[in-house]
Formats: sequence, structure tokens, C-alpha cells
Amino acid sequence: MAELGTGFPTEFWHTLPDGRVQCDVCPRDCKIKEGKQGLCFVRACHGGEVVLTSYGRSSGFCVDPIEKKPLNHFLPGTPVLSFGTAGCNLTCKFCQNWDMSKSREIDILAEEAVPETIAAKAKALGCRSVAFTYNDPVIFLEYADDTAQACHDLGIKAVAVTAGYISSPAREFLFRNIDAANVDLKSFSNDFYKSHCSGDLQTVLDTLLYICHETDIWLELTTLLIPGENDSDREIHEMTKWVVEHMGPDVPMHFSAFHPAWKMLETQATPTSTLQRARQIAMENGVDYAYTGNVRNPEGDSTWCANCGELLISRDGYQLGKWNINPNGECNFCAYRCAGVFDEKPGSWGSRRQPVSMGR
Repeated sequence: MAELGTGFPTEFWHTLPDGRVQCDVCPRDCKIKEGKQGLCFVRACHGGEVVLTSYGRSSGFCVDPIEKKPLNHFLPGTPVLSFGTAGCNLTCKFCQNWDMSKSREIDILAEEAVPETIAAKAKALGCRSVAFTYNDPVIFLEYADDTAQACHDLGIKAVAVTAGYISSPAREFLFRNIDAANVDLKSFSNDFYKSHCSGDLQTVLDTLLYICHETDIWLELTTLLIPGENDSDREIHEMTKWVVEHMGPDVPMHFSAFHPAWKMLETQATPTSTLQRARQIAMENGVDYAYTGNVRNPEGDSTWCANCGELLISRDGYQLGKWNINPNGECNFCAYRCAGVFDEKPGSWGSRRQPVSMGR
């Protein structure tokens, strides 16, 4: 492991009898010697304490459509300022953002920005929200929380895009200032989590239940379907039935296409038909809002009324078209309320992606 300098002081850790410190942010319980870091790479032992080495430093900033997170029911059509850091506390073999999440080079953190600077930049760019994404805010939760508070001071929402692999005390801390979240439910098999991610399913389910029942956070789920790994009808049935039973029918579910990456370059990309089949299974099991992702599929991208079946929001990729939701968030055809957080009219950001510099 590389020798490390000082970092930002953190809260979730304790000292062990042998002089090491244990990080308590996630169930991995990394036991760290002086000058070394945990598996996530950015939480390290310095001066007998766990510090965050990536505080105030990002792998880059970009303005995206909020639908790219993906969040289809949270301020549709609006721009979100997105950023991440380096490292991750899971080891997913199929990671689609491996250049950042698997980075072991601190040099990837090229952009420096304190929380107040990020919030001010988002305000100046007309963004309705700031998203902690690309890797996982779990491992930089102090930076994320301070940024969320700075955003709230300026009337800007905070969004967490996360795998939800976090311990109970840290979970409450991370989500206390979050307005919307997309949680990556990677599989409904503990064996998959163990073999492909070095994690466990129950921790993620606990996070989902916490967000759903103990916070006011708007929540959506994403599952990356990998051919032959987590895309069986049986597993999709079990997952979607669990979501409806334990979280309710109105939590949107996104089924996204895998593209060969990281340590699974030999695995084929996910056919669109697999995503369509998963969407159909979800709806048959009572999921009101099921979507396809990472492919062009206007029917699977669009939002349909859970009551009358009429088209509420048409989408082609990240571009919004028809809008049949009234200012109260109700269907124009039957007055049934669509679950979500909506403005009186849709945003007009479209599918643009705009890199942003925090410098002058």
C-alpha cells in the first residue's frame, strides 16, 4: 500500500487493541495500520485516526440530465451537477465506471472544490440538484454531507447514486441531508454479491428499507442485468415481488444493459429483449413504474400512468417529449397521482452533457 499524507477527520471508526484502527463505515470493517488505507482506497489511518483523503477533490464535474442517474420521477428534464471521487468499497467485476471506482491513483482527483464552491457553481449553472455519483458517496460521506448542506443553503437538492453497502450508523449520517437516491440493487442473490462484488445482499436490502420507511427521500432502484449471471426469470421474479411486498408498488425500477467492462470483457452485452422481459415481469408482479436503461427503447424509457395506462412522460433516451402531468403531479387523463417529485412543468435540459471546471 502507498504511504499517505494527512486527510479530513472522520467519525466512524475505532481503535483496536493491537494499535490498528477499524473503519466502521461499511460491513467490510477494514483494519488499517498507520499510513495505510482500507479497501476503498480513500479512507486511511493517519496519526492513529481514520481520515478521508479525497475530501475536497473530485475526478471531475459534469452537468447531466437527471434521468441519467437514473431518476425518472425526480424533477424530470432538469440538469444535475454530477461528481465523484476515486475508489469504492465493493469490488464489482463488471463495474461500468471502473476508471474511477477502481482507481488506485490519487492523481485522478484533479479538480479541487470545497462544498460551498460546488453549491455556488450548481446555482450559477441553473442546476436543480447536485449528484454524488460515478463511484459511491458511501466512501466520501463526510464530503457528500457537507456538500448537501451547502446545496440546501442555496435551495438546491442533493442526490445520492449508491450501491447502498453501508453500516447502520453511517447510513443515517449519509442520508440525513439527501433528497433523492438511486440505489444499485446488483442482484437478488447473496452468492452473486459474494462472488462478483465481495459484498452481501442483506446489507443493501437493509439500506433500501431504511430509505423507504425511515426517511422522506425519493427512491428509485437500478439493476444492471448481466447475461447468464443475474438475468434469470426466477431471480427477477423474486426481486420484483420483494420490492412490491416490502417497499410498495410505486418505487421505480430500472433494468439496465451491461456492456463488457473491467474484469468481464468476455461477457456479451445485454440484449434489449432481456431488459424488456425484466420490465414485463416487474409490471406483472405489481411494479407501477418499470424502465429499461442503457439502450434506446422509447416505450421502456417513458412513464405510463399506473391507473389508466396512458402515456404521462415520453422519453427518447434522455430527451423528454409529451408531458401529460398536471401541476399537482396528476395524470391529465384520470387524475391519478403519479408517484414522484414534479415541477409544474418539465425541465428543458434534454440529453446534453456539459463538463464543468471549478476554476475561474
